[in-house]
Amino acid sequence: MDPTTDNAGTTGDPDTARASLEALRAEIAKAVVGQDPAVTGLVVALLCRGHVLLEGVPGVAKTLLVRALASALELDTKRVQFTPDLMPSDVTGSLVYDTRSAEFSFQPGPVFTNLLLADEINRTPPKTQSSLLEAMEERQVTVDGTPRLLPDPFLVAATQNPVEYEGTYPLPEAQLDRFLLKLTIPLPSRQDEIGVLTRHAEGFNPRDLHAAGVRPVAGPADLEAARAAVAKTTISPEITAYVVDICRATRESPSLALGVSPRGATALLATSRAWAWLTGRDYVIPDDVKALALPTLRHRVQLRPEAEMEGVTADSVINAILAHVPVPR
Repeated sequence: MDPTTDNAGTTGDPDTARASLEALRAEIAKAVVGQDPAVTGLVVALLCRGHVLLEGVPGVAKTLLVRALASALELDTKRVQFTPDLMPSDVTGSLVYDTRSAEFSFQPGPVFTNLLLADEINRTPPKTQSSLLEAMEERQVTVDGTPRLLPDPFLVAATQNPVEYEGTYPLPEAQLDRFLLKLTIPLPSRQDEIGVLTRHAEGFNPRDLHAAGVRPVAGPADLEAARAAVAKTTISPEITAYVVDICRATRESPSLALGVSPRGATALLATSRAWAWLTGRDYVIPDDVKALALPTLRHRVQLRPEAEMEGVTADSVINAILAHVPVPR
């Protein structure tokens, strides 16, 4: 049987796992057109046990992307629409009184899933935003003093709209730093948009992924095998120093009020490692670091107001740093 189509890929072999994860692009493309970089970013996050912030205007298939990924990986997924009146217990769960047993029992919230889509996370107050912090960092939630472990794998894919800020609560730096990657979901090209409309004209229903032909091509066993292989990917001292030099340069940039923390440097090392393995190597090269620098670091820096007024962006600052930091040979 072809390992890329074996349901849930149960062999646990690293090579089979890589082939299965590579097949995700083609499988998700049955539902989502032209978002390969976002698919790759989500896979990298799963390999690194990290979380993803998806930024894009409404209608660019952010929700559909996460649902298609969950279907192709045979993982459970839940969606929470973050609103100003959402309470922390609406996310984590709460104790419910059972009249029959005269006892309180825990009712799990939607956070108890594999892929949690936190839609428009910046529309809920900081108190509810912070309810995700423990889940994202510790892989557990504590209710009434009792910690409860979350499933593995567990990934939070949070979305936010980059152009509409009225009535929103910007994510604090501490929360932003918990996201491994920030992926920008662009508007489709003309050709991709024609492809989207053609599919809808032919009867495509985004609410029925099974009818669209999306099938499981990988599963938890593949992720475990892949994570073990990523952990064995070699990182030379020169690459480690290169990552440190990039992150330290952000702290010295005149355009930035806040540079990348050591946690950000650790994240860049981890994502570079995962990308190296996905591309078929068991060692990291400088190009791997460059490829993941923008999505890993763009949300960990803060522009100075005067730089922002001049049209400087986080991406442009990071690109300039990548162009000037010496590359190891």
